[in-house]
Amino acid sequence: MFLALISALTVFFTQPALALESEGQPFTFEVLTEQKDVIWGFDFLPDGRVIFTERKGAIKILDPKTKAVTVVSGAPAVWANGQGGLLDIRVHPKDPNRIYLSFSQPVGKKNATTALAVGTLSGLNLKEVKVLLSGKEPSDEDIHFGSRIEFDGKGHLFATMGERNARPNAQSLSFHTGKIVRLNEDGSVPKDNPFVGKKDALPEIWSLGHRSNQGLAMNFATGDLWEAEMGPRGGDELNLIKPGANYGWAVVTYGREYWGPKIGEGTSKKGMEDPIAYWVPSISPSAIAFYTGDKFPKWKGNLFVATLSGQHLRRLVLENQKVVKQEELLKDKDLRFRNVRTGPDGNLYVSTDDGKIARLVHQ
Repeated sequence: MFLALISALTVFFTQPALALESEGQPFTFEVLTEQKDVIWGFDFLPDGRVIFTERKGAIKILDPKTKAVTVVSGAPAVWANGQGGLLDIRVHPKDPNRIYLSFSQPVGKKNATTALAVGTLSGLNLKEVKVLLSGKEPSDEDIHFGSRIEFDGKGHLFATMGERNARPNAQSLSFHTGKIVRLNEDGSVPKDNPFVGKKDALPEIWSLGHRSNQGLAMNFATGDLWEAEMGPRGGDELNLIKPGANYGWAVVTYGREYWGPKIGEGTSKKGMEDPIAYWVPSISPSAIAFYTGDKFPKWKGNLFVATLSGQHLRRLVLENQKVVKQEELLKDKDLRFRNVRTGPDGNLYVSTDDGKIARLVHQ
């Protein structure tokens, strides 16, 4: 971990501002659209169009060829306050008409919770939207909802659920907050989830002890699930996720209170997983994605991190489940990067908090 931190700091101080080149691979930064809201999640339809969410509650489709953007009707009602709203969106890998969503679901007049839903895309209409899971416990806090969705290719989906500023709940198996959950694609609970049948434990839970977890990606080359989460003042983490494991928040962390004091019992504790890498000061990692395309051969298998306060796209080179190199891209753009994904055309796509969808195109 110390070496991971040194690596991060060394890159931060010594890596020159990149003029759209990485590993000898020149590229351009092509903006495809500029909307007026945070583009939180996006995914690709079979014809290459991009379906995406805006945090205030809209679902839209972008045609990268024509740059035309159309609105999809049928989005669920969302609690668009603070960090809440319409969050991730994923296209089922085998049935592209099935669209999965995560969002802050209104509960009563003042509260909300992170929810997962699925609907059927018919033209420009999302129909038969069904909520698969409403997180326990709703609250009026407007931060730390999570929430990314990932498939494992074996009939399951994972989703991150932030701790909603209720720190003790991240350590309790009686709450979904501060967890990664695992469901069958129809919303039922897999029988081999680690806490199935355990007294006072919610059966959907896959791992616990998370804070504000907006990054989730499966490395299909190895079968490993990776997660990124924001610490408070420092202590952002990259974690290798194991079933039933506890990742420590808020008992152990490399972060501090925003006003300075330490949090919890230190940085490591027996029975709790250490991060693979962490960042002090914070870069605020949002989405993460493995590059699986063929346009950038030297990026193959690298993990990309969209950062918010860091305002860059970070490339991580992994060897034997360790980070051996880090590189900052697009630092000169002064953008808060919210999402990142490999496109079907082999280019790398990103979205931003100021409403852009763009792609890195190899030259």
